Amino acid sequence: MWDGYGELWRAVLEGSSDALAEQTGVVLKSVAPPAEDRLRVGRQTLGSHRRKLRSYDVELAFYRDFAARCSADCRVPAPQLLERSARGWLFVLEDLDRAGFAGRRSLVDSSEVQACLAWLAAFHARFLGTPPNGLWKVGTYWHLATRPDELSRLDDAALRKAAPAIDAALSASRFKTIVHGDAKLENFCFAQSSAAVAAVDFQYAGGGVGVKDVAYLLGSCFEEAECAARIPSCLDFYFRALREKLLGAPDFDAADLDALETEWRTLYPLAWVDFQRFLLGWAPACRRGDYSERLIGEVLATLSRSHEALRRR
Repeated sequence: MWDGYGELWRAVLEGSSDALAEQTGVVLKSVAPPAEDRLRVGRQTLGSHRRKLRSYDVELAFYRDFAARCSADCRVPAPQLLERSARGWLFVLEDLDRAGFAGRRSLVDSSEVQACLAWLAAFHARFLGTPPNGLWKVGTYWHLATRPDELSRLDDAALRKAAPAIDAALSASRFKTIVHGDAKLENFCFAQSSAAVAAVDFQYAGGGVGVKDVAYLLGSCFEEAECAARIPSCLDFYFRALREKLLGAPDFDAADLDALETEWRTLYPLAWVDFQRFLLGWAPACRRGDYSERLIGEVLATLSRSHEALRRR
């Protein structure tokens, strides 16, 4: 696991027979983090360490309190055993490979991107308006409040100055759901016989707007040179899928659907730029492409106009 915090194992539960192996195969995620006095000296390392510890509590809370509420169209591994002790965390989870989701992708075609977007739409619809109790109050691993070191290293002064306003706009949304928080392509498992996926790794699940997950997923699927041509149709697909899942939902009418889509479409560029703010501070040598450059420019210009309008009042 990341930074040597534990290990992942595939196993068959003790006492099962070969005939039952299909039902009793599991994945064990054993987390045994180093003690703080064994960490390298430095505030950043300690802050990162404590953020990781919190993330495992969040993951345990997700599997304990939310996983059973996920339907087949937002499939997650079923927890078999969850344990928190002085040594760390133990997750015994359904083996998705044995459940028919053995496919992994580093490159995806349009139908596979849509399968991931459909999963996100179902997940966001399922938890729309749900308080993120036990999870991160604000989901995603790059959330501004948890990344002060990356912000301080950001070379782009205008983006650094605008970061709190971008974060505030995302947090002030009327419509919130629970976001996966790390919805990159590598965290989706593909079915071999159908256009379906399951998702793993819920350490950064929490409250937020669905387009945070969407922006991060699409950034993991496409090269920058592809984004301008491919992302608009992906957004259209996501919002169609989200509408289908929310049609007929109690206390949620057509006007609400329109308002949600308008709000989240408006927030999508901010969600993309919010991740770029983290990325450019985490890896200062990283070069941003034309798509990111354009969205950063548009978001900064919009914020500047809003600030000027407020000042004139």
